[in-house]
Amino acid sequence: MIKNTKQLVTSAIIATIYAVVTIFLTYPMSFQASQFRVAEALTILPLFTPVAIPGLFVGCLISNLLSPVGPLDVIFGSLTTLIAAIATWQIGKSNLKYKKLLAPLPPVILNAIIIGLLLNYTLKWPLFLTMLQVGFGELLCCYGLGLPLITVIERNDYLKQILSL
Repeated sequence: MIKNTKQLVTSAIIATIYAVVTIFLTYPMSFQASQFRVAEALTILPLFTPVAIPGLFVGCLISNLLSPVGPLDVIFGSLTTLIAAIATWQIGKSNLKYKKLLAPLPPVILNAIIIGLLLNYTLKWPLFLTMLQVGFGELLCCYGLGLPLITVIERNDYLKQILSL
């Protein structure tokens, strides 16, 4: 997937942005049932390049090292982001007519289910309510911030060049 230094650096920058935004800018909101993890807006990046996949995974893994849920969140939260990023990339390389609207969907659905289950198991929070809260937070970040980010990238030649690798 990563074939040269430019791709490695781009992936590392994505990981850094994800971790910094989650840890330093939105820490308390990033680890609650009604998660509002602003960095999840970046989960649309695999729509443009597969190089974003390891960056999102590593950024999430680093962020989850500070999770109050502990090692289970490091493992399952990070793997959820990895699977969602791969699914978003698959949408991006498809011929689907509405792929821009579908791109934020994998992180919303997967996080609602998997993180909802994880929080129910570890913290004994009510399952259905927790899934709804996590899903709603993901919906706000992935669609409310992610869709405008798609537009910004598409209208910015410099960003398109960086992500076209």
